[in-house]
Amino acid sequence: MLKLNGTIFMPSVLTLIGIPGLESVQFWIGIPFGAMYIIALFGISVLLVIIKTERSLHEPMYLFLAMLGATDIVLSTCILPKMLGIFWFHLPQIYFDACLLHMWLIHTLQCIESGILLAMALDRYVAICDPLRHATMFTHQLVIQIGVGVTLRTALLAAPFIILLKCRLKFYRTTVVSHSYCEHMAIVKLAAEDVRINKIYGLFVAFSILGFDVIFITLSYIQIFITVFNLPQKEARFKAFNTCIAHICVFLEFYLLGFFSFFTHRFGFHIPTYIHILLSNLYLLVPPLFNPIV
Repeated sequence: MLKLNGTIFMPSVLTLIGIPGLESVQFWIGIPFGAMYIIALFGISVLLVIIKTERSLHEPMYLFLAMLGATDIVLSTCILPKMLGIFWFHLPQIYFDACLLHMWLIHTLQCIESGILLAMALDRYVAICDPLRHATMFTHQLVIQIGVGVTLRTALLAAPFIILLKCRLKFYRTTVVSHSYCEHMAIVKLAAEDVRINKIYGLFVAFSILGFDVIFITLSYIQIFITVFNLPQKEARFKAFNTCIAHICVFLEFYLLGFFSFFTHRFGFHIPTYIHILLSNLYLLVPPLFNPIV
């Protein structure tokens, strides 16, 4: 690393400090985080095995659930080993390029989850509002195409994160990242140059993917509830509502935690930093823990 005028030119290594302000208790914080990961891994693995072996579950609703579970496992595995390495073994260093890849994977997987949740909402919309066409519309081929499309949409939109950081920002005030994983804004804040384009692009991706998905999920469920409440048979209403309530819990758990963490990180300047970091960690670890249960 070359230091010029108090700045660092293109650092090769970054240091993740974990949870600033709670360094003395990070070892103990790592214990529940590790337990959450193990429980989530076990629960999702059982869920995936059941869906794979039980032929009656080879339907779009359960296939989307399997996709969500697989994404949860990959996302948790992306962040937790390094996080526990910081908390338990005092291994905070990470190569700059590895950190960028780490950041891209995390944000890509988060947005893939959002896309899968949108697909689940659309599946329930067709199944309840137009049941006669559901089997012909939501074929296994369409499910695969949706999975590929959601992945490509997110991967392509998240790729400029790396390009803007790697090619545009050359000088950094410090190499110490006040976070427990490679989060986009945490790295951008290290730069000693104009970062407005990076921040604007981050907001664009957040609202063009998550905002778009939330709007259409909300519209889908508004129409679903209108249809359910107009059903003539009480048993049919109860069955349709029962099918959707678990999905709604998953949606709320993912988006409420996500938007709360997003807005407090960017606008909650009076909130202590360790609260921001804990919320970010919980946002990534809580959904994989509770999704199999829900």
